[in-house]
Amino acid sequence: MTSLTGDELLLALTALANPHRLRIIAALKGQRNYVSQLAREIGMSRPLLHMHLQRLEQAGLVVGQLELSEDGKAMKFFELTPFAITLSPEAIAEAVRTLGNGSTNGGTEEHP
Repeated sequence: MTSLTGDELLLALTALANPHRLRIIAALKGQRNYVSQLAREIGMSRPLLHMHLQRLEQAGLVVGQLELSEDGKAMKFFELTPFAITLSPEAIAEAVRTLGNGSTNGGTEEHP
């Protein structure tokens, strides 16, 4: 991710503003992993992990791919997408110029 729009920046920052999602990012650094193994490594239930992975995927920070194992079992693998987010007054001012109309919600954003 380079030069994020205002909406993309909000999605990324919202996705990263959660300790569970930060742990997921750290666990995926340098390696892809499938959901069951990742859940065991992080110590999180698979449904909760799926919810957090979905938020990270919506923000473009991870990508998931469904693959079949040798025994025919479907396994969803996730890996990080390359990203770097630079926060500076200048970067924020640039992002603000591209904010869409629906980018604000009066501060009621949920952080699952």
